[in-house]
Amino acid sequence: MGQIVIVAYKPKPGKEETLKQLMKTHLPRLKQEGLVTDRESIIMEAADGTIIEVFEWLSAEAIANAHNNPVVQQMWSEYAAVCDYIPLNTLAEAGDMFATFAPLN
Repeated sequence: MGQIVIVAYKPKPGKEETLKQLMKTHLPRLKQEGLVTDRESIIMEAADGTIIEVFEWLSAEAIANAHNNPVVQQMWSEYAAVCDYIPLNTLAEAGDMFATFAPLN
């Protein structure tokens, strides 16, 4: 059974555009490794520049397997160079009844 996740990526200073370009490769790379479903991701931007992504892992096992996959590990190191993962509840929009973000895809 799929596992839908919501992730917030806070770009490091000066890395905003690099992160946006990297986001375009995220789901295709996970698909190539057989770790996500065919459901398209939703990528959006908070007012402070944080990028939010909603996507679906194939299963809990796929999430666990990602942690041992060298392709995914390489990709995660690319993300670590340009952003930090932050909790959703730290975004100002998360306090709104209807959290609103700007679409990026």
